[in-house]
Amino acid sequence: MAMRPLWSLLLWEALLPIIVTGAQVLSKVGGSVLLVAARPPGFQVREAIWRSLWPSEELLATFFRGSLETLYHSRLLGRAQLHSNLSLELGPLESGDSGNFSVLMVDTRGKTWTQTLQLKVYDAVPRPVVQVFIAVGGDAQPPKTCQVFLSCWAPNISEITYSWRRETTMDFGMESHSLFTDGQVLSISLGPGDRGVAYSCIVSNPVSWDLATVTPWDSCHHEAAPGKASYKDVLLVAVPVLLLLMLVTLFSAWHWGPCSGKKKKDVRADRVGPETENTLVQDLP
Repeated sequence: MAMRPLWSLLLWEALLPIIVTGAQVLSKVGGSVLLVAARPPGFQVREAIWRSLWPSEELLATFFRGSLETLYHSRLLGRAQLHSNLSLELGPLESGDSGNFSVLMVDTRGKTWTQTLQLKVYDAVPRPVVQVFIAVGGDAQPPKTCQVFLSCWAPNISEITYSWRRETTMDFGMESHSLFTDGQVLSISLGPGDRGVAYSCIVSNPVSWDLATVTPWDSCHHEAAPGKASYKDVLLVAVPVLLLLMLVTLFSAWHWGPCSGKKKKDVRADRVGPETENTLVQDLP
């Protein structure tokens, strides 16, 4: 493409009356996006130019005398394709491709039309991680109930939102629940009727979503299998046995400690009788 027509397009953009429209286009990393060159009815395009306005101003593609050109040095070189309808396709997208783009079109009568587009590229949302925390029951907690806190977490993704879904019904109904920290933590009260109820944490951003599902009742009551003791039964047996062993150890240490020497001395003194005393006297000069 000759330099003169290109510079003339840029001058038209700066000097001639134009009609400006704007729109926002969303896409995700690794995908592709089509920036549509919309124009009013009856607008017969003679020349067109696509540019990046922000974060850097770069020439991306041109249309002149029926020829399409995209081989311009820019951050999108090799990833930009100009279609016959003058829409610009970009991809595969990278996180740094977000920015403002514009297309300037000139019709056969010399009138111009400029369209600006804002492209926002998001990372795809990863699968979240859900943790189950059980609250310690108090006197105010109804019997056979379990107070559960479900915590949902996903890596730092821009503009991410959290929501929860009870899988057996469309909504929470009359079930007691509360949300904390922008929906990341769900507090629910479970009863025996919620044994098989699952809850899903849904994370999403404007272009993607994912979820993780847990059954919190399984964490409320770890029932022992037939013929096997539960951890509570083990503690009831192990703690008294440990205490008994500690007492026996302390008693043995006391019995065979300093007191044992005194007892041995007393025994030797008892064994010294009259015969022993006479022997000692006879040995004296």
